[in-house]
Amino acid sequence: MEIGLIALGAGLAIGLSALATAWAQARIGAAAVGAILEKPETMGTVIILLVIPETLVIFGFTIAILILTTLR
Repeated sequence: MEIGLIALGAGLAIGLSALATAWAQARIGAAAVGAILEKPETMGTVIILLVIPETLVIFGFTIAILILTTLR
């Protein structure tokens, strides 16, 4: 397989997962600010909910590494 296509696949894996994470965090962050304003004691829960979408980037990064290392 050509190296350009492999690199494109790896780039798409991490790029699309980063875009999805950014979109999710924007939505969650907007809702989180409202929740914190109403109930300041929910700060810890809100931070955990903001971190959860970051796993998408980790998965995308893992897939990109797998693509780059196994398809040579």
